[in-house]
Amino acid sequence: MLTYSVGMRSRLGFGVSMGIYFDYYLVDEVTSVGDAAFREKSEAVFLDRVRNSGALFVSHSMASVRRVCSAGAVLENGELTYYDNVSEAIAVHEANMKRKTPAR
Repeated sequence: MLTYSVGMRSRLGFGVSMGIYFDYYLVDEVTSVGDAAFREKSEAVFLDRVRNSGALFVSHSMASVRRVCSAGAVLENGELTYYDNVSEAIAVHEANMKRKTPAR
């Protein structure tokens, strides 16, 4: 395993975690590793798992969030706001990001 690349370790970790059924999954960008075929397969497996489980899905890809999530939460200045509608959560997040000025 010491010779595996970071991407290969991520794919292996994802595969192992999907082999075990959990009540809740905590996923941070894991479906973004690998080539397009792997991403498609991993997202399908993940969606299958969360049909019967809960999940906290973290991603910078709003397209992935739209495909995977039915609700959303936005953390801004230490305050977490929950939205029943994922599109509303994404809109708030994107508005927050536009207000931010890059630090230099």
